[in-house]
Formats: sequence, C-alpha cells, structure tokens
Amino acid sequence: MIETERHNRITERIIGAAIEVHRTLGPGLLESAYEACLAFELVQRGLKVEQQKPLPVVYREVKLDCGYRLDLLVEEKVIVEIKAVDSLAPIYQAQLLSYLRLSGYKVGLLINFNVKVLKNCIRRVVNNFPDASARHSLKSQ
Repeated sequence: MIETERHNRITERIIGAAIEVHRTLGPGLLESAYEACLAFELVQRGLKVEQQKPLPVVYREVKLDCGYRLDLLVEEKVIVEIKAVDSLAPIYQAQLLSYLRLSGYKVGLLINFNVKVLKNCIRRVVNNFPDASARHSLKSQ
C-alpha cells in the first residue's frame, strides 16, 4: 500500500499543477506550450521532471528506438501524456496504456488542456497496479 500512496500523492500534485497552468493559460494553445509550462510548474513545486523522455520498444529482446517519447515523467513514477484536442478519444488512453506497458511504469495521467474546465478532462490510467479501479476515477471528455 505504501507504493499506492506514493503514486496517489504524486498524481494529486500533478493534477494541482495542471489546474494552475490551465487557470493561467486557458484552452487554445499547442500541446508543447502546456508541456513546457506544466514541467516548469512541477519543478517549482519540488518534483523531479523529465521532458520528452525516449521510450524504446523491445521486440524479440532487441531494444529499438522507434521515436516514441514520454511527454513528462514525474518522480520516475508517473507518466503524463498531454493533449490539446477537442475531446479525449479512446485511442489516447490506449496510447498511454501502451506507454505504461512498454516502460514498466504503473501509473499515468492523460490531460487534455483544450477544455473549459480541466478537472473534467483528466484521466488516470493504471497498468497492473493494486488500485486498478482508480483508472476511471476522473471523468473523461
């Protein structure tokens, strides 16, 4: 349960930072702008953040660089996938779940900044983690 609590604390801090970024910038910008601002806000809050972290694909025990990148990796625990789209299509959640499987990380957040109210468009995705029921804890748009 300690690991679950750690992930929960990190995701809560990420969500708080994302809400602050959205409150300041509003909808309508490019994903790259939200990514840079969210990374800055997270660092300001004392979290370790890696931007555009390469994600290799392992195929038949061979590591292949296929150009995949994690938008943000926070505290070496939580993947944050940022979108600025009209609505979160199911493929975006599938993409994040694939990133979790490929990387071995257990928890990710899918955040769509192109909305009026950010909390309505944050999705927590988990991969083989004890709190799997939390994957639908936040509304998706």
